[in-house]
Amino acid sequence: MRAYLASSIAVTCAAALALPLSLATPAASHKPAAYPARPDVEVAGSTQSLPLAPLRDDRRAIGSPGTAGAAQGLTRRDVRPFSLVGVVWDDAHAHLHGTVQVRTRATGSGEWSAWQELETHNDEHGADPGTAEAAAAAVRGSTAPLWVGDSDGVEIRVRPVDGSGADRGPTEPLPTGLRLELVDPGEERAPEGAPDRSGALDDKAPMTRATHTTRTTHRGPTVEEAAAFSVNAQLAPVGTAVIPAAAAAKPYIGPRPKIITRKGWGANEKLRERGFVYTKSVKAAFVHHSATGNNYTCKQAPSVLRSIYRYHTQSSGWRDFGYNFAVDKCGNIYEGRAGGVGKPVLGAHTLGFNTNSMGIAVLGTFSSSTPPAAVTTAIARLTAWKLGLHGGNPKGKATLTSGGGNRYKKGTKVKFNTIAGHRDGYATACPGARLYGKLGTARTASAKYQGRP
Repeated sequence: MRAYLASSIAVTCAAALALPLSLATPAASHKPAAYPARPDVEVAGSTQSLPLAPLRDDRRAIGSPGTAGAAQGLTRRDVRPFSLVGVVWDDAHAHLHGTVQVRTRATGSGEWSAWQELETHNDEHGADPGTAEAAAAAVRGSTAPLWVGDSDGVEIRVRPVDGSGADRGPTEPLPTGLRLELVDPGEERAPEGAPDRSGALDDKAPMTRATHTTRTTHRGPTVEEAAAFSVNAQLAPVGTAVIPAAAAAKPYIGPRPKIITRKGWGANEKLRERGFVYTKSVKAAFVHHSATGNNYTCKQAPSVLRSIYRYHTQSSGWRDFGYNFAVDKCGNIYEGRAGGVGKPVLGAHTLGFNTNSMGIAVLGTFSSSTPPAAVTTAIARLTAWKLGLHGGNPKGKATLTSGGGNRYKKGTKVKFNTIAGHRDGYATACPGARLYGKLGTARTASAKYQGRP
């Protein structure tokens, strides 16, 4: 199930994903007393939350068992089925200075995987300091999640390290309240009915809880007119070219690509907070990788998304899925945070620079793996349309004001490429060296989709 999907199958998957996915028969959501889920609902999918304990038999553990410097984890054990893992802790502002490694047992075969490492510094993804989302009592520190596929056994070890990365004594103790989160995305039914067109009208979402509700205007077509064109383009028969009357006029707006809606990938809207939060515009797009690994097929991408969504809301305590959009390795584009794909929805993706920007997460890890060409194309098509709605030039620059919490002091004005990588705004490896190296190609292609010379 973890083999890479062949290109012929990918075409079939992309077509199938346009159909609505119904949720399976509801199963009780696991909500430990220390971390109550929000809200209290019966939904498909579940999360097992297991507290970590000192590893008394770990010879590499630092400190005596039970002390703050001791390694923590869980020995091999049977658990209910799950497909994604992550680790959370009490204080969202505390850093985990250490390594987190897990191995899992595949359901059915009983085969144990090799040790896999989770990215520990996940605080650079999140809401800006001073926002209601960042200050919520439910927010916790967390690692990046890792997709492991259908599993029913787990073992984990968390070791503190010093500043050089060697096990010679920690500079800081491990954060308190370490818990292993095992996420089951829930089963899927076969697609039913006609292709899902709900995304064509999602820009009608009301702007409640808005931070800014000003209407964005441009020379030429308005946002509403551009969105109307995009709807027509989406509803047109496959292979039909839809050319707007103002295609050659400024501002340049690329045609809206096919976007699989939240309904399409099976998002349970009861897991997120009600209402939507908006910013004034979308001046820049930050590209990320999800760091969840590459062991998924594109048919499984909706399950990966549902797992990340549950991890963001129920484990990390965020108000919704953090990114505005997601792209799988077959180039399928998905709606992320709710509020309308054509609107400037405030996300939680690039700490300190979420205002007036959007976040695009490519599902996978691209530190040493090269993303398929379909990924670059999807980024280019999406940014040509979305940045175009707000007058953005994909080959240009955009100035954003730091909200703090990153390498820039709060209030600092920073100039970015309009299509930037997460590492441009924070000291992080995201979106991975191989994906970051493709952003120049994406900028050029995006500008061409907008019709720029």
